[in-house]
Amino acid sequence: MILDNAKQQRRALIGALVLGGSALSAQNTLAAEIAIACGAGDASDYCPIAAQEWAEETGHTVQVVSTPNSSTEKLSLYQQLLGSQSSDIDVLMVDIIWPGMLDDHLVDLSEYLPEDATEGFFPALVDNNTVDGRLVAMPWFTDAGLLYYRKDLLEKYGHEVPETWQQLTDIATDIQAAEREAGNDDFWGFSFQGRAYEGLTCNALEWVASHGGGTLVDEQGEVTIDNPRAAAALDLAASWVGTIAPEGALNHTEEETRGIFQSGNALFLRNWPYVWSLANGEGSEVAGKVGMAPLPHGPEGEAKATLGGWNFAVSRYSEHPELAADLVAFITSREQQKAHAIQNGMNPTIEALYQDEEVLASNPSMSELYETLTNGVPRPATVTGDAYARVSNAFFNRTHQVLSGDLDGASAVRQLGRELERLGRRGW
Repeated sequence: MILDNAKQQRRALIGALVLGGSALSAQNTLAAEIAIACGAGDASDYCPIAAQEWAEETGHTVQVVSTPNSSTEKLSLYQQLLGSQSSDIDVLMVDIIWPGMLDDHLVDLSEYLPEDATEGFFPALVDNNTVDGRLVAMPWFTDAGLLYYRKDLLEKYGHEVPETWQQLTDIATDIQAAEREAGNDDFWGFSFQGRAYEGLTCNALEWVASHGGGTLVDEQGEVTIDNPRAAAALDLAASWVGTIAPEGALNHTEEETRGIFQSGNALFLRNWPYVWSLANGEGSEVAGKVGMAPLPHGPEGEAKATLGGWNFAVSRYSEHPELAADLVAFITSREQQKAHAIQNGMNPTIEALYQDEEVLASNPSMSELYETLTNGVPRPATVTGDAYARVSNAFFNRTHQVLSGDLDGASAVRQLGRELERLGRRGW
């Protein structure tokens, strides 16, 4: 019934998606083939399904191109294709941190879509995808960092969900000691992603921003990281390693941390929304015992979650940019995002869907994500453009040195500030 309703609504909406070249009128013209780069082509990839629906609606054909699962390999493939000005792919699925890197090779979608095309989307995501006034990608689904916790253990030991990082530290210390005394020597208070990689950039940005320490580089391109609040955030995080978090956290990514929590050996976990269904799924040691909340904040800040997610863009070298833009509008439309959320559990980029009854019936936790996503903090990828990879590398490497005990917070942010200033002088 949901799909029938969506199809009826889609037919009514399709004509308004693209000015002067709507999908309906395209049926009366010579059919074209549009190539779209989706995900890895596995069962969780909804992109091919949506693309095929567009083809059926319009009379055009779609060639689905499966790309590497690794985002690093996917970006490399895109850079090769776009660098050679290849027209082989019309529509590209792009990570939230890529618009600033790839914008020279992407069309301005505002030239093909209605003026209100971005209405109802999370503003931070639209801003992230707007480079020098050009809308180079449309948001498809999003992610944000969250705090997972053992609600049974908080209740058992008489604690509330922490609102500050210091409260998390104190509660984790208390319950970890109690659980170990009760016989679980493998129990830890907090599990987070501490390996020197992009995931640590996400974690550290949350620590710093939630302490009121800025976002590395602000919207004007000014380096802001060298400040006492940022230093304090990193020092606090370093105090967790070997106390409430294992030494192994220095090499942990998302899946290692999920494994610790899901096996019943952690009180708190920082991770992405995908963990919810897995932690509560069949075979999980903590099913039914898990709560989810916004991340804590520092003494002089507010809760901040790093935004993640994926978007769709159109190659500047496409031979059919208007049709490609129509396909982008179709896949990122409310109807398709709703189906994506219900069938695959992905988080929509359209705000109203977080109050949609059918979406909430499929995944009640969606409503709890709304405020987190509204206040989410994007990484400074758009403003730093091609230099973002170097910015992120510098940030996670300095942060890792602090976590490892090789630097203190003040020295790290001072060195990092100088390094980023040098990068900025070359032009973002």
